[in-house]
Amino acid sequence: MTRERGGAVQTLDRVQRRVLTVLVLGQLLAGAGLAAGVTVGALLAEDLLGGPGLSGLPAALFTGGSALAAVAVGKLSQARGRRPGLAAGFAFGALGAIGIVAATAIDSLPLLFLSFVIYGSGTATNLQARYAGADLATPERRGRALSYVLLGTTAGAVAGPNLVGPTGAVAESLGLLPLAGPFLLAAVAYGGAALVISLLLRPDPLLEARRRETAAVGSATPSSTSSITSSHAEAPAPARVWTGDVITGVAVMALTQFVMVGLMTMTPVHMRAHDHAVTVVGLVISLHVAAMFLPAPLSGYLVDRFGTRLVAVSAGLVLLTSGVLAAVSPPQSTVLVTTALILLGLGWSLGLVAGTTVLTTSVPLSVRATVQGQADVAVALSGAAGGLLSGLVFAWIEFRGLGFSLAALSLIVVAAVRPRRAAGAARVTAG
Repeated sequence: MTRERGGAVQTLDRVQRRVLTVLVLGQLLAGAGLAAGVTVGALLAEDLLGGPGLSGLPAALFTGGSALAAVAVGKLSQARGRRPGLAAGFAFGALGAIGIVAATAIDSLPLLFLSFVIYGSGTATNLQARYAGADLATPERRGRALSYVLLGTTAGAVAGPNLVGPTGAVAESLGLLPLAGPFLLAAVAYGGAALVISLLLRPDPLLEARRRETAAVGSATPSSTSSITSSHAEAPAPARVWTGDVITGVAVMALTQFVMVGLMTMTPVHMRAHDHAVTVVGLVISLHVAAMFLPAPLSGYLVDRFGTRLVAVSAGLVLLTSGVLAAVSPPQSTVLVTTALILLGLGWSLGLVAGTTVLTTSVPLSVRATVQGQADVAVALSGAAGGLLSGLVFAWIEFRGLGFSLAALSLIVVAAVRPRRAAGAARVTAG
């Protein structure tokens, strides 16, 4: 029995390693697509709309589109598995990027806005992939497993903003606006991620997790006689899915997303208004994105070691520090603004990993992908609100006021965490 059990664990480890490898490869590509909208979306809108007041609209549109995509990807994944859900989401992200390039070529605002909504599919799918990394993970390593998938986003997401200049030159050579260049890259990146997931993500982690769960239940089923006897017993009531812990996890993710998108969206507009070069803006955003994804394994380790509650509270405090620093930083200080954006990324990483671990641990496999998709709707809508309102707040009370406003909102992240520890960590230390 020991040998068989050990062999099963080794098989699981081997399959999980393959799943994580494919997911990370897909995220390496998808990260470049994600970075395009983050880096130049607001600048493109400012140029086409003639002012900063609605420069947060692209972020609102593609995060709103990601909300719609989160539902679709979640339902498709629940019905057919992670592979078709993720592949379809990345494919639509590529289609949206192509639409944005076409809209700039023909100077069509309606097409631009519609394309940003479709482009949001890539953003939603990029985040949904983290759930796939945890489907086959053991309870004590779930935080780290999903964090490795987030880490895979780093290379593409960091490289993307630094390619604003080169891709802009390519776009100009094609007769397009320079700011359309990053979306050419996004189309290729999301398309490549769709191919990688579609061809290589085998076995499908969600379907494999269900198969293993069914096999485990079957091996523990009593004899046929006992089964017949127990068949007359009353069936147990279905477990409540939206527990307090799950709601708390979603709230933490949504609030951290609002703060992160709000401050990140207006930073390029703020910097360009104070004569920072576009290449410098790209570097700052690159470091911010790196801080979002590069510390993911650390965030996962902290969740597995200390629990989701402590990490979620830490996320709120780091975001608070980021907002205050952004508010008090002189506009000409690239170092201080960059530090604020790095802290912003770190706070987001802590909040996202903590909330995601709760959803993965507390929701049964039978409805897990659907519930995760619904949770990401809340996260995406929160980001859309943050992107849209940040432009209005920026136009009203400028960057300093925006920083202080988001710092105050970060306190709600701390307040949202339930007084008792949240379910979701295999090991939680006292205190």
